[in-house]
Amino acid sequence: MRQREPQEIFEQAQLTLLHGDLVSAQAEAEKAKRRFSGQNDEWAWKFRLLEAESLGLRGLSQDVLTLLNSDLPPQLANGDLGIRKHMLQALAYAGLGDFSPADHDMAEAERLCDFSHSTLAAEVARAAGSVEWKRGNLAGAETSYRKSLQLARLHADDPIEATDLMNLSVVAMAEGHWDESVSWSSAAEKMFKAMGSKLDEEKILGNLGWAYYKMGDYAKSLVLYQDAEQRARSLGVTADQVRWNDYAGLVFYQTGDFSVAEDYYRRSLELAEKIQDGGQIIDALTWLAILSVDKGNIELAKRYSEQAFQLAHRKGDRSSELPPLLVRGKIAARNQQPTEAEAMFQEVIRDPQSDVSLRWEAQNSLAKLYQEQHRMEMAEKEYRAARSTVESARSSVQREDFQLPFMANATHLYDDYVHFLVDQGKTIEALQQADYSRARTLAEGLAVLRKTSSPTSAALNPQQVARQTRATILFYWLGSEHSYLWTITPQQIVMFPLPPASEIDAAVQSYGKALLGPRDVLQTANSEGTKLFDILVAPAKEAIAPNARVVVIPDGSLNGLNFETLLVSEPKLHYWIEDVTVINASSLRLLAASHSSTRTTAGKLLLIGDAVAPNPEYGALAQAALEMGNIERHFAPAAQQVFARAQATAPAYLGSSPEQFAYIHFVAHGTASRLSPLDSAVILSKASAEEDSFKLYARDIIQHPLHAELVTISTCYGAGARAYSGEGLVGLSWAFLRAGAHNVIGALWEVSDDSTPRLMDQLYGELKKGQSPESALRAAKLSLLHSDGVFRKPFYWAPFQLYTGS
Repeated sequence: MRQREPQEIFEQAQLTLLHGDLVSAQAEAEKAKRRFSGQNDEWAWKFRLLEAESLGLRGLSQDVLTLLNSDLPPQLANGDLGIRKHMLQALAYAGLGDFSPADHDMAEAERLCDFSHSTLAAEVARAAGSVEWKRGNLAGAETSYRKSLQLARLHADDPIEATDLMNLSVVAMAEGHWDESVSWSSAAEKMFKAMGSKLDEEKILGNLGWAYYKMGDYAKSLVLYQDAEQRARSLGVTADQVRWNDYAGLVFYQTGDFSVAEDYYRRSLELAEKIQDGGQIIDALTWLAILSVDKGNIELAKRYSEQAFQLAHRKGDRSSELPPLLVRGKIAARNQQPTEAEAMFQEVIRDPQSDVSLRWEAQNSLAKLYQEQHRMEMAEKEYRAARSTVESARSSVQREDFQLPFMANATHLYDDYVHFLVDQGKTIEALQQADYSRARTLAEGLAVLRKTSSPTSAALNPQQVARQTRATILFYWLGSEHSYLWTITPQQIVMFPLPPASEIDAAVQSYGKALLGPRDVLQTANSEGTKLFDILVAPAKEAIAPNARVVVIPDGSLNGLNFETLLVSEPKLHYWIEDVTVINASSLRLLAASHSSTRTTAGKLLLIGDAVAPNPEYGALAQAALEMGNIERHFAPAAQQVFARAQATAPAYLGSSPEQFAYIHFVAHGTASRLSPLDSAVILSKASAEEDSFKLYARDIIQHPLHAELVTISTCYGAGARAYSGEGLVGLSWAFLRAGAHNVIGALWEVSDDSTPRLMDQLYGELKKGQSPESALRAAKLSLLHSDGVFRKPFYWAPFQLYTGS
């Protein structure tokens, strides 16, 4: 049997390493090292260094130093092997937080590289960046990574270039440039996929998860973290497994699932201690300390935070000292030590190494401390400072789909500030601040609000908005401890306290299930339906006349509730739709800019639907042709453009000059993406051989301005499946509003193919009579509600909601 040459063995082990199988790569290198020891010093050391690289990538820094704890032969010490040995030692020392020997080895690697004009210059610059990163020196890390990237591109070294792109994405995240981080990561991901580098693909997934987390998109970040953690575990990369465990725990912490978060943090601490990774031990201790504070276990929080702070201090890692310092401040505040707490909060706020989210947390904590001390002017100053820090971070995010989830980061800050203002009796100012946090991305996209606007400059007169819309406005704010309802009429503004969000959320969830269940909630006198009416509407009943127009500006779980379905007890049990006309809006600001219906029958119709089923997943809609025919007969032939069957395609809509139509109607399947709401789509006929050519995406809809009086999305879940904090439901309805439609009808749940043609026929009949869209929709719904058959159940008429735009 032919004995393989060392070069062949080395290349195979390198390929194994590139593909991310670190354990196998280490084993192959170790076996070859033993074979060539005593025979060929150069090859023995090449394999020893490859083994050390495999260990280092797994986070086993001490094992790297043990393996390399002998001198190279003199004839090899000043060449590439010497450079690589010093690089690996520098990275290992830095991983253990021992920066003095790390700097010595890094300087030696750089000296030898310059002396020998080595081709390893890009790798040396990359290693220098990694040492600075572990030290917490972001500027130094970025400089070295950019230098490495330049050298890699100069020499067409794809693996180094891709790694530099990934490293720059991490630096951009740490600097608060999250959309820039996603751009770096996406470029790296393409290169890694092309190279088949499983290890680096795993790292990129986790890095993307962190970027989405920092932008407030917790759902997407959790999916990425869990995928990255699973890959890291299978690859044997314990250090990465710890990191993605930590970050997944953070998502559960942010969403209030403390027990699951604690499980993740404890697992991270155990693994980090196993590999003796000082930085990751600090991180895990810090997360456990934060969690313990929120759970009220102050003694445990104190122990964790002290351990984390002392470890970071011994490392000389200031950026790692700051999070436990913030926790220590919170502990001092809980222990009635205001002077110590204030000093710690101020230290975090003023330190230039504070992460932007750490700074706004410290500012908000300081504001609450001042509030508890009744230093109200100082409290207000810090609340405003925290909000300003958040706004500055948000303004640095350029892409609209990244701006959408961002306010999730600041929900608790606005909640604390709104409650502070209410507590001070400043209920109108509290309403204005609450409204400023709503529909920011939508308002900026429609030029209703400038991105640089302040809450003061964007303030408006709520009573004037009520007068303009000829409606009573119900504005909701759901908070963790305090919720509020502002009832706004042309005559007055009255605020009512409501139960905490958790109580309201539970009732909304329960009632939502009942509405979709087999039993009629009216006939069974569903208690959640009457409870929700009593909580959400009854306080405002004096301000709502019979058959009044009511504009609901919802919050949180209320975005998924159709208020028309609420059950009113008197004079006999009935749905609220029988008393009022309900309109949904995103904010007072957008409502103030909204278009008033001209109540005219004039206007052209664009009708698209009855598509050819693109695949078995989206089968033919049996009643689609009937619905389209019913709608067509309400318009003159010259006043309509119809795309049906094979002509009903996404390019047909985009190329139809949709801005010319007053009415746009889709009769089709629809998808609502929770992870990427702008990937929600209307399902039409295939336009080409491309896999998704049958989808009219929300992200494409917003690129084509509209002036439509009404867009009707006669699809399932047209309203969207994901509510973003402050933005409400984001999906197809949001996209058409963002494009400029004045009113949009979308569905909260599945749409019946049996009842919908009848409802839409009635809708357009009412529009033809000159009714406004909201009145026409109500009349159509009432026609089903008052029918004798099964269509009287809310399942059939209640999914459709009208959203007013601008």
